[in-house]
Amino acid sequence: RFYEPLHIKNPQIGVDDSLPSTFELVHEQEAKEVISLDSSERAQQFLRRGCPLGYRARLWALCLNAKVTEHDRLYYEQLKSFVAENEYMTDQLICKEVQLTASNDDMHFVFCDYTYQILLPFTRDQTVLSHFKTMLGSPPRIIIKNSKETYIYPPSGVIPFHGFSMYMLPLCYLYDDPVTLYVTFRQLYIRYFYKLHTISDENSGILCLCLLFERLLQTKEPEIFFHLKSFGAQPVRFIFKWLVRAFSGFLAPDQVLLLWDRILGFDSLEILSVLAVAIFSYRRTNLLLVKTNADVEAVLADLTSIRVISLLQMVMFTN
Repeated sequence: RFYEPLHIKNPQIGVDDSLPSTFELVHEQEAKEVISLDSSERAQQFLRRGCPLGYRARLWALCLNAKVTEHDRLYYEQLKSFVAENEYMTDQLICKEVQLTASNDDMHFVFCDYTYQILLPFTRDQTVLSHFKTMLGSPPRIIIKNSKETYIYPPSGVIPFHGFSMYMLPLCYLYDDPVTLYVTFRQLYIRYFYKLHTISDENSGILCLCLLFERLLQTKEPEIFFHLKSFGAQPVRFIFKWLVRAFSGFLAPDQVLLLWDRILGFDSLEILSVLAVAIFSYRRTNLLLVKTNADVEAVLADLTSIRVISLLQMVMFTN
């Protein structure tokens, strides 16, 4: 019932907008009405069936309460001045991230400059620390030479890792203003993405998502599950990287945005595990023929042709 809005009987952006239809026109009119109401709750409900491309930027900002104010612009400029004044070790990680990830990705290399503009200030942003209140861990600290005091480092408490830029690169398709992009990314991270790379007991935390995937796979596709187990393959090993990045960098950019529509709409990351199972179902024939871990990797290597919403509907609402 929770995912009823995704049901096959309900028209969806990502499926029913592929051909000219009255649904797209009606849905666009609804998007305008939701924007005019300026209601975060209504925006969230609307996103459950996807968002027309021309309205996604405004509706995501509305859903996330990420409306940019003059204070946000001043604060962003302050963060940029911190970047200019002091160099952190994490800056080198971000530079390496741009070289290894953003600049090497055919779908995102044009946004390398945005990566610097967003991630360098992000490491200096102390407001990001708020997400640690719901975590089992605590932010990293350092001790300055000749001092007994410990300090959170970097100030955001977040150390960038390989693939971290994939949390913000899809947003570059929606926002060209760096401040709006920054505020929206920060809200997405604080609300959702930190759960994908930190240990917690939350239902949408990475551990629970892995467990949900294995349980769903065993229920929906027991033959695949036990076939992989028969030669020692751990199914979660192959999908862990998908979950950690919320599929960003693996799916085509338009499909990532359609998937993230639903994350916002249902206010849950659990749909990531459901999609992972759906992909296993979609590649079922080939997966049942594999004999090694390398073969499994090869079958699951290219996801750029995947149509997200159709697969989610298949695994949720068909036998």
